Amino acid sequence: MTPDIEVTDADEGKTVVGPNGDEFGRVAEVRHGTAYVDPDPSMADAIMSKLGWGDSDEDTYPLQEERIESVTDDEIRLGDL
Repeated sequence: MTPDIEVTDADEGKTVVGPNGDEFGRVAEVRHGTAYVDPDPSMADAIMSKLGWGDSDEDTYPLQEERIESVTDDEIRLGDL
């Protein structure tokens, strides 16, 4: 994560996209500066594993800060996976 990027409550509801623009899900909530993502049901298990989201039956998953490339008005874009 770039040092000047901070995830806040204002980021709730934003789309989370991969480096190629693939939609991974939406930010369901932000807790203590960590975005929790409700993943797109069509997202491949391999991508979920790369994001550290494993095989658990959680509704939302924490997004690791170092994965975030940028935050815009509409989305959180991830860097290379």
